[in-house]
Amino acid sequence: MILPGKHLSPHRAITGVGAEILAQLDRPRHVTELWERVRVARANLQVSSPITFDWFVLALTFLYAIRAIEDADGLMRTANPR
Repeated sequence: MILPGKHLSPHRAITGVGAEILAQLDRPRHVTELWERVRVARANLQVSSPITFDWFVLALTFLYAIRAIEDADGLMRTANPR
């Protein structure tokens, strides 16, 4: 579920979805804007399938837990290195 494997493609694994989220964080964004950008980016890829909002939130939570992103007044942004 977190890492890709024999029965889970990289586009469905939490780390893969997290990478797609990070790619869309070129500037701080609201969660709804980030969700839309990820959905559009995934739709443009022929190898990936749509994900649910629940799966998106799970990947977002994973990124927050490993301190890759942070919440700044309602905007998600990449975390500052410490």
